[in-house]
Amino acid sequence: QVRLVESGGGLVQAGGSLRLGCAASGRTFSRYTMGWFRQAPGKEREFVASIRGSTSSTEYSDSVKGRFTISRENAANTVNLQMETLKPEDTAVYYCAATTGPLLRSAFVNYWGQGTQVTVSS
Repeated sequence: QVRLVESGGGLVQAGGSLRLGCAASGRTFSRYTMGWFRQAPGKEREFVASIRGSTSSTEYSDSVKGRFTISRENAANTVNLQMETLKPEDTAVYYCAATTGPLLRSAFVNYWGQGTQVTVSS
């Protein structure tokens, strides 16, 4: 079993920044593809970003590309999401996720965190 715990959410003004963290516990952390999804009230859960374990290659949704940066620290069993120039439409609950495969999509997620709220005011 892998447990994922998010941190760093909060309230920020448009144009501001936040850094989310995800602490993982469990076996073979460095081999997991990890990343982030987000879900606004009444909307579908949306892919945000991912980073592979073996190669550290990254993937971003078009809506956050150029503004968000995902990174991981395998020795510390953590993955981070640096969010810059935040917009009100970024407001959502952000969920850390992990999969044993190379592709992070909702259908392939093996483990979910509990979520952390990000609210961006206009």
